Amino acid sequence: MRAALLVEIKQPFLVEDIDYHAPSPGRVLIKTGAAPFCSTDCVNWRGELFKIPPTILGHAAMGEVLEVGEGVDHVKVGQRVIVPGTSECGVCFYCSIGRPDQCSETFDRNGIWPHVADRRNGEPVSAAGNVGGYAEVMNVTATQVFPVETDLPDQWLSLLGCGITTGLGSVFNIAQVAPGSSVAIVGCGHLGLWMVQAARLANARTIIALDPIAWRREMAGTLGATHTVDPSTEDPIAAVQALTGGRGADYVLEAATLASAQTQALLLSRRAGRVVLTSVERGDATVTFPQVALAVQSREIISAQNGKVRMRHDLPRFIRMMEDGLVTPEPIITREYKLDEINDALEASMDKRDLSGVIVPNR
Repeated sequence: MRAALLVEIKQPFLVEDIDYHAPSPGRVLIKTGAAPFCSTDCVNWRGELFKIPPTILGHAAMGEVLEVGEGVDHVKVGQRVIVPGTSECGVCFYCSIGRPDQCSETFDRNGIWPHVADRRNGEPVSAAGNVGGYAEVMNVTATQVFPVETDLPDQWLSLLGCGITTGLGSVFNIAQVAPGSSVAIVGCGHLGLWMVQAARLANARTIIALDPIAWRREMAGTLGATHTVDPSTEDPIAAVQALTGGRGADYVLEAATLASAQTQALLLSRRAGRVVLTSVERGDATVTFPQVALAVQSREIISAQNGKVRMRHDLPRFIRMMEDGLVTPEPIITREYKLDEINDALEASMDKRDLSGVIVPNR
């Protein structure tokens, strides 16, 4: 089966035939239906999140079960499944306290991911994030496989492993946006646009979308933002305060990747406001906050790994939202790519020409 391999940091992906391992106990072999090309993989491609080549990127996907290993009984051959970037083992410390977004199967690996296949020269290949969605097949742990019953297209469902869950979860699960409130969203890429849609569903009165790219701001307005701000031409803090009675936003959701944007997010919020941070610029980045705004003015700063979702609980409701037309991925999926076009997807993501480019490996 073919896969797009990151063989060398900052070099083009190589699409080649590899030999997948049969699923060992507790693992599942899946035919990939679709996998969104996430901007995080631009960071991975540059080697800034410590992935070790040769590896298959793509930390979220959906597909159809081909084969199950011993002990796997919650999915069956032929079933459509979501494969998110976060496991839910159900038994580690974090799962036991209701925080599967921090599952040890995902975060306690120290960058070491399982070998799922071999190159034709015998070199072992890992699946980064334990998914490896940029390939015709995925060999994944069963704790990272969730069956779905829906007729929604593969391309839409693939976004449920990362963008939709993080965006909607940040609004509903983490910020817990109240009706009639004000929300500022920093960054209008795919993640920010899911936040815009969720804030609209939460009945926020004022939804302010900030992004320096005009067409992304326009898209935010189409999807529910009541106001847009170009932070490259006007003072974003003054602009948000002018729209919120001089106070700042009740909730600020950051989806802009840059560490500096997270500092800005804090300053966009009012005293006793809530700030949700979602992005990683690179693995060794640091964020600086002004001490008075942080320590004295009672702002809550909360991080958002995968929207703090519990997949078995949140997947059905997010799918219903799409089925009912309450949220839509149509304008967010800006292009579909064959597996052989993955380097085009990389370039489009780095140049911010795509919102979500989706890889369809078996087209």
